[in-house]
Amino acid sequence: MLKITKFGGSSVANATQFKKVKAIVQADPSRKYVVVSAPGKRNSSDNKITDLLYLLDAHRQYHVDASNVYRLIRQRFVDIKTELGLKQPIEKELDTFYTNLNTYTQAQIVSRGEYFCAKLMAEYLGYDFVDAKDIIRFNLDKTIDMQATAAKLQAKCAQYEHFVFPGFYGSSANNQIQVFSRGGGDITGSILAKCLNADMYENWTDVSGFLMADPKIVDHPKQITHITYSELRELSYMGASVLHEEAIFPVKEANIPIHILNTNHPEEPGTIIQERTNVKNPYAITGIAGKEGFVSIYIYKKHMSSEVGYIRKVLSILEMYNVSVEHIPSGIDSFSVVVNKSDVQDSLYEILARIKTELKPDEIHTEENLALISTVGKSMSDSPGVAGKLFKSLGDQKINIRMIAQSSDEINITVAILCKDFKATIRSIYDAFVTKEDQNV
Repeated sequence: MLKITKFGGSSVANATQFKKVKAIVQADPSRKYVVVSAPGKRNSSDNKITDLLYLLDAHRQYHVDASNVYRLIRQRFVDIKTELGLKQPIEKELDTFYTNLNTYTQAQIVSRGEYFCAKLMAEYLGYDFVDAKDIIRFNLDKTIDMQATAAKLQAKCAQYEHFVFPGFYGSSANNQIQVFSRGGGDITGSILAKCLNADMYENWTDVSGFLMADPKIVDHPKQITHITYSELRELSYMGASVLHEEAIFPVKEANIPIHILNTNHPEEPGTIIQERTNVKNPYAITGIAGKEGFVSIYIYKKHMSSEVGYIRKVLSILEMYNVSVEHIPSGIDSFSVVVNKSDVQDSLYEILARIKTELKPDEIHTEENLALISTVGKSMSDSPGVAGKLFKSLGDQKINIRMIAQSSDEINITVAILCKDFKATIRSIYDAFVTKEDQNV
């Protein structure tokens, strides 16, 4: 059994969290390879180390004194070292880093949070340190060279029985440090799991996996114990984010399960993400998630169905303004385009004017203050009456549905409603599929 174990920023925020990590790692001998993020917030008013490093880089770029920011960064690492009684000469390495700050790229600077954290964690666990820049290789198009990465990684595994590995970065094709997008430490762990053909990828954070609904809206929602990659993508896109979305791709093909676990409550079962599983969901749905702040552009034109390319022309205008389209519900002679309000807040009237001038619709208008809510579940396609139950639950609450869309793989039903009905809609759907089902058992 081999587990790749990744600890997020909240799990390594201070010496107390380091102690929890050590207890978790030592509790299971299959946790041989550990990936760490940069230290996160210790409390709600604190700063993440990566945020401070980005700030440090901004000071450097604008030739502003960065000494105060550097002192905050330095003190965080020194505090961890001192409290744990470590011998790592972290102060000297940090000071050298700051002295040479102007010679570094932004990627080099912001990657140091993971680098220094991994150095300290390696000594604390008694593991070897392996630098991600020597292992993870990016191609010119910023994808990962899996073949080269796997070869380098397997060589290190032959050399070291255990090691700690910094997340978030690797090396570019020209051997310069290159970083992932924020939260990319999750991707690092996934790459290691894929390249080493691990049995499990554990992702330790400050929540006990995914819940079926937002606990700020639904009281004590049920835990999602098992979820597929495709269901996760749907829920994450609508805001239910625990894991970096890109982290699923390296392990999905190999069907390596990702286990989301809570560093502060390791006894809790967490959520297992796996595309092919024999575990049956007790409910017809897996989860509910939603986002507010959408705009619908309604367009009507007589005999539109016989005019080739009309919808494409509208989408081309939106593309000119770099506007991403969420949904396109359509009829015979009309359709709506649902977009994020933030994408069109400076250009909406210009877009409407251009559509009127170039495409001459018979009617065009917008509806604002919309929210999108997705009900997700792989079991929905095999459960008769799911859509009917969903719409009835909203009808009983006098909630008006402005749009309905179902994904082609039938694992997602999305409705658009007014923002004022956002919380009531989520509660209504949850009650229909979970609360009432539990009462009927």
